[in-house]
Amino acid sequence: MWAVLPVKDLASAKQRLRGVLTPDERQGLARAMLRDVLAALCGVADLGGIVVVTRDPVVADLAGARGARIMSEAESSGQSAAVGAAAARLDAEGASGLIAVPGDVPLIGAADVARVLAAHAAAPAVTLVPARDRRGTNALVASPPHVVPFGFGPDSFVRHQAAARAAGITPAVVTVPGLALDIDDPADLHALIAAGARGHTGRYLADSGIAGRLAVAAGERGAAHVAARSA
Repeated sequence: MWAVLPVKDLASAKQRLRGVLTPDERQGLARAMLRDVLAALCGVADLGGIVVVTRDPVVADLAGARGARIMSEAESSGQSAAVGAAAARLDAEGASGLIAVPGDVPLIGAADVARVLAAHAAAPAVTLVPARDRRGTNALVASPPHVVPFGFGPDSFVRHQAAARAAGITPAVVTVPGLALDIDDPADLHALIAAGARGHTGRYLADSGIAGRLAVAAGERGAAHVAARSA
C-alpha cells in the first residue's frame, strides 16, 4: 500500500484565503501543512512508500528530503488527474493499493492513517474518509490502485461512493477527526486555530502572527455582534 499526495504549485496555493492572508502567508501555511502531512505518513509502518505528485521544485525538494518518491507533472492537472496518474504508475508496478491524502489536513497523525488502513477490506475494496461537511473526500483507499475513477472536489464523497458501487463494491466509510478538517477558506482556518493546531502548522501560525491576528479579528466581530443585538 502506497500513499499518494498531490500538491499544486505553492505560488497558487490557498487562493480562497486571499481575504485574510498575504501571498507569502498562504505559501508559508501550505508548506507547513505539507510538512505535517508528510511527517504523519512517514510514521505509518504499513506503507510501502509515499508518492508526491507535483511540478513545484520547492515541494519536490521538501518531499524528497523525507524520502518520498517524486512524480513530476508538466502542468498542474488537478487532484483527480494527479492521483489517477500515480494510480496508473503504481498499478503497472504491481502495488496492492493506494491511500490518497491531500496536503492540507494539518491535524493528521500517523495513528489516523493507520486507523483508515485497518478498516480497509481485502481487494477489490474502497475506503472513504469524508471531510467535516461530509461533502468532500479527505482520504481514499483503493485496492487495486485503479479500482475506481477518482473525482475529487465539491461533493466528491457522494461521487466516490457511487463510483465504488458502480464497480460492485460497498465502500467502507471511516470518520477520522484528524482527517476531517482541510483548510480551504477562512472558516476552516479559524476552526484550525480553535482546534489547537500542532506541529509545523501550529508553530507557523503562532510565529507568523496569523493566529493572534485572527483571534483579535474574531473577538472584534463577536463584540460587534453583541453590541448590535443589544442596540
